[in-house]
Amino acid sequence: MIKIYHNPRCRKSREGLALLEKSGKDFEVVKYLEDTPSKEELRKVLSYLGISPEKLVRKNEAIWKENFRGKLLTDEEIIDAMILHPKLIERPIVVNGTKAIIARPADSIHSIL
Repeated sequence: MIKIYHNPRCRKSREGLALLEKSGKDFEVVKYLEDTPSKEELRKVLSYLGISPEKLVRKNEAIWKENFRGKLLTDEEIIDAMILHPKLIERPIVVNGTKAIIARPADSIHSIL
């Protein structure tokens, strides 16, 4: 099952959702700001993406700048920060099986459909 981690207030996320809707494929929408992924789920997504937790962080968010920027954080601490503040998670993320992408630009979704 295809899954999109979606923030309805984000233009890029809405573009990704629209592309999935046009694809005709079944998919699940996870509004991750309301339904925050568990630590285990976030670790799994990171492994599918093949990136470190730091690469999934939106570093221009005020929460990051005010609380975390410039600090030496472990991967676990970064994951904990994203769970505590899901707004820090880059979006949209599209998962298909064991493959995932950060869908920026939205057209990159085609690569895992």
